Amino acid sequence: MDAGSGTERRVEAPRPFKTQLLKWVGSKQKIGHEIARHFPPRFGAYHEPFLGSAGVMAVLAPREGYGSDTFAPLIEIWQALATEPELLKRWYAERWHLFHAGDRVAGYEAIKAAYNAAPNGADFLFLTRSCYGGVVRFRKSDGYMSTPVGAHPPIRPEAFARRVDQWRARLAGCRFEQLDYREAMARARPGDLIYCDPPYAHSQSILYGAQGFALAELMETIAACKARGVHVALSIDGSKKSGLRPCDIPLPSGLFAREIMLTLGRSMLRRFQMAGQSCEAEVVQDRLLLTW
Repeated sequence: MDAGSGTERRVEAPRPFKTQLLKWVGSKQKIGHEIARHFPPRFGAYHEPFLGSAGVMAVLAPREGYGSDTFAPLIEIWQALATEPELLKRWYAERWHLFHAGDRVAGYEAIKAAYNAAPNGADFLFLTRSCYGGVVRFRKSDGYMSTPVGAHPPIRPEAFARRVDQWRARLAGCRFEQLDYREAMARARPGDLIYCDPPYAHSQSILYGAQGFALAELMETIAACKARGVHVALSIDGSKKSGLRPCDIPLPSGLFAREIMLTLGRSMLRRFQMAGQSCEAEVVQDRLLLTW
């Protein structure tokens, strides 16, 4: 399967798909159908170069899709889903039983310690489902995952296995690779669609993959894609307060043809940072920016 076949197909109206595989702060899955409703009615291959929890890809269930990310343990999970789903189920079940074998905090910390000693997809899979609110937080200095255990018990292995089967069926036409977003987007051909969901510039500097991200470079890459006839959709910070400070991001003139505001709800990241205090004012809105 070559990236970007260039053959446009009519895409059916997307419907909500709420079953998560990974718990992930900032996931767009709950509004994925609203995002995808603004996609072109026809496009070629679908590309998601900031894959994360693949929430929009799962809602869209593309016939031909390419998901990528620079974070190796994450891509290891998605590649296992595509090629060895039984292995993915076994990874989760083994760690679930370790987690429940004794003290749950000690079990979680043992899995987290194993991950931090040698980052890998198997440990990371369980940590995303058992850490606080899906907030995958890494220290900038050394990449150490520091998120504590969540308050709610992770789902049972049988339930997770059913989710694996659902997700594998929805993403049967997708391939996953560890790639920098610039390389991934350069492969898209005229008529293809790229959906970008990069880390929030104002609030996610502690999260995976956010440390080295440069918004200006992404804008240049989007402009190059637009120039060769690739459709690009970008989710980025909308009107959001960080504490009492409104956040806004300047965008290059003429790059995007349309802008849609979407409400994501209250910020789980801010709730984590505020140690569970009320976050009534921490409502997150995204701008969905379209080049067509």
